[in-house]
Amino acid sequence: MDRDLNLKRAETFSFVNPWIRYFLFFFSFLFWVFSLLIIAIGVYAKIQKATTVRDAFLIDPAVILIVVGVVMFFITFCGCIGALRENIRLLKTFSFSLTLVFVTQLVIAVLGFFYSDQTRDALGEFVKKAIVHYRDDLDLQNLMDYIQKESQFKCCGWNDYKDWSWNLYFNCTPENPSSERCGVPYSSCTPVPGEAVINTMCGFGVQTQKFVEANKSIYPVGCADRAVLWMETHLLLVGALALGLALPQV
Repeated sequence: MDRDLNLKRAETFSFVNPWIRYFLFFFSFLFWVFSLLIIAIGVYAKIQKATTVRDAFLIDPAVILIVVGVVMFFITFCGCIGALRENIRLLKTFSFSLTLVFVTQLVIAVLGFFYSDQTRDALGEFVKKAIVHYRDDLDLQNLMDYIQKESQFKCCGWNDYKDWSWNLYFNCTPENPSSERCGVPYSSCTPVPGEAVINTMCGFGVQTQKFVEANKSIYPVGCADRAVLWMETHLLLVGALALGLALPQV
């Protein structure tokens, strides 16, 4: 009788608190499924592209989605199976990986705060490549259009609207034969009240205008200044987002 009772206790014994175990399993499984969805979207977006620009590979939103999804899949898989099977090695791998990601985010945030100028330059290079390949990658084009028009920034270019001269089609040199020479994308244009059909030519020739004149038809301020201004006026929201990102990891 005692032997059977001891065997039963041994079978049901767990080194991990059941509440913590199933709590960890549930959230790991949730993010594991989410990571598969991210990978699927990234792969689908990559397959749908007719061409691939080598120089734009690292700023390709589809590639970024795939990389993030794969990292999430590995970490959450270790947490999910480790919690379910009480596999100490997988749980240690899960803990180490999550800690590494958290510390990396923290280091980036601290360096970004203390080296704001260098961070701005690095982001500027990223945006410059996105502007250069604006017409070459539909995902980059949609991303830039969203940032300039649909987001809270309402901006044009990185430093100002003349940054669009980096693009082959919008380049403002006399040798450029493009009909969009010295222009900016229509996503930089301010909305016209009552306009039923979007005027995709609203930004043509804007780069030849001065700031005051351009301000009548487009958002002439660069996205860098707009982003800084938005963060300064929404410090509480930025802090809440940072906390919301950190808490699930903790």
